[in-house]
Amino acid sequence: MTASKPIEYDAGHYDVVVVGAGHAGCEAALAAARLGCRTALLTLNLERVASMPCNPSVGGPAKGHLVREIDALGGAMGLVADKTSLQARLLNTGKGPAVQALRVQSDKAAYSREMRRLLFAEPQLRLYQGMAERLLLAGGAAAGVVMRTGARFSAPNIILTSGTYLRGRIIVGEALYAGGPNGEQTALTLADDLRAWGFALGRFKTGTPPRLARQSVDFGRFVPQAGDRVRRSFSFLPQPSLFWGEDPGRQELCWLGYTNERTHEYIRANLHRAPLYTGVVEGIGPRYCPSIEDKVVRFAARSAHQLFLEPEGHESEDMYVAGLSTSLPEEVQTLMLRSIAGLERAVLLKPGYAIEYDYILPRQLTPAMALKDCAGLFSAGQINGTSGYEEAAAQGLLAGINAARRARGEAPFIPGRADGYIGVLADDIVNKELAEPYRLLTARAEYRLLLRQDNADERLTPHGREIGLVSEERWRVFQARMERRRMVLARWEERRFSPQDETLRAVLTAAGTTVPPGGASAAELARRPEITVAEMALLMPELQDIPADEMSEALTRVKYAGYIAQQETAVERMKKNERRALPEDLDYERVTGLAHEGRQRLREVRPRNLGQAARVSGVTPADITALLVHLERRRRRGASDQ
Repeated sequence: MTASKPIEYDAGHYDVVVVGAGHAGCEAALAAARLGCRTALLTLNLERVASMPCNPSVGGPAKGHLVREIDALGGAMGLVADKTSLQARLLNTGKGPAVQALRVQSDKAAYSREMRRLLFAEPQLRLYQGMAERLLLAGGAAAGVVMRTGARFSAPNIILTSGTYLRGRIIVGEALYAGGPNGEQTALTLADDLRAWGFALGRFKTGTPPRLARQSVDFGRFVPQAGDRVRRSFSFLPQPSLFWGEDPGRQELCWLGYTNERTHEYIRANLHRAPLYTGVVEGIGPRYCPSIEDKVVRFAARSAHQLFLEPEGHESEDMYVAGLSTSLPEEVQTLMLRSIAGLERAVLLKPGYAIEYDYILPRQLTPAMALKDCAGLFSAGQINGTSGYEEAAAQGLLAGINAARRARGEAPFIPGRADGYIGVLADDIVNKELAEPYRLLTARAEYRLLLRQDNADERLTPHGREIGLVSEERWRVFQARMERRRMVLARWEERRFSPQDETLRAVLTAAGTTVPPGGASAAELARRPEITVAEMALLMPELQDIPADEMSEALTRVKYAGYIAQQETAVERMKKNERRALPEDLDYERVTGLAHEGRQRLREVRPRNLGQAARVSGVTPADITALLVHLERRRRRGASDQ
């Protein structure tokens, strides 16, 4: 019997409608609602809000920076990650401060529950479970969303955050079937609808490792990886974890292990069944997160690859096998796992799989996460060709803010590359051609010494306050933190030590550095590479009540003052080009001297200013010179007409 088409009915009018309740959708909906907009959040499954279908963790290099920036602007991810943390570790502590970043192992079920609680508690937000099938556009602008059931949600601002669900296809060996992550439904008609409206879509692929039964693992064959012995948190409003409270000693362990030649032999013997090599996989996968079969082929000389066993929850039986992403057949995955020391009796709970999905080519976006050719339509997260929960949440926050600002008749909020990693992310995906799912890296930020995780609040909380997302409590905490920092730096400059000072001599000798013959200020001593927060605390015990993380931030500011000044000068040079606006009606066909590729890419991206034009993939310095010449001629013609 042929199913009849459901009758459409009016499900209500909203200022903002968000499609998808992953990490992007949650941040977008919360931001829009908190900024006073009547908001609807539409999701396939209310029980899977903010789910973690891949790694049950938040943060890491560049990603941890993003989480702190989301928090500094008034977003939710940092607070929820802290509250549901199983383990927290500061990574790259042996490297410079620019690349140090927090990573939190999350209880994935608790994370989802806590985010769901925040969503339901927001008075301006309504949640609805169902499948979005069609967009309503009118006069080149967003008008609403129609659900499979016929429910019609009307809104002049729509944010698409459908992740990897657009025409999703799951691949496990020879098994292929339509589906989204974790066995969810996939959105088939929405992708077709986007194409019908003229939006350009691409196809990407990602994957996930198998999950094992905790009780089937011999942990004695693995190396334990503990959390830090001091309390760590993403949020500048720290709160205790539900699972280890204020006691870092109660954190869960992760476990380090290795593959071996036997593992690799099973993989090599079954490459003819690996979808990655048989041509079954159409989409391009992330280079920075390769599958184990890809690693074995590309690094054939290596006899072992690292893997980490990570708990998915405090009471969960599932163990996530980080580093072993695969789409090999299920029985091969079992053989491969049982060849690893400690996993000889491993019980496979869920096989690893690859998932292919459609995404919107992000050249169609502005840095405000708005679609250029459809007023009021925004998109955020993996639908924009990015990877990772953190990148998705940052885009969602930006889209939610800008949808709300559009609803209120305000100009968009567009953070720059010197403002934060959130600005780097938005600028990169809009201006660069994506050959693979985009992952944020510290190396992508040219001003990364200015964009440290420890000063995210200084950079962005004033913006969050102006936007309206920063609460009174957060603002008070921020102001107190800034006042303490000013006081510490001033005290360090004022306090001088004589070479005869016994405390000075003892501290410097223990640190392995010399006593300055003419004495020195505390600030001068702080610039020495041997001096850490511990030494500064001994030298100036009157500052012992200042939190350790704030002392560390002040010390970084003093030690790297010269390099910071250099980057600030570079930022000013960059901003001069950013202030050189490009006319919206600029016809690139009439700009003589542009190369064919540069002309094409400038037409597609339509950069807002000369600085952005210089960062567009395919645009050369010669193209920028041609643009400058054209703009000067245009200016002179305009002046002569007057």
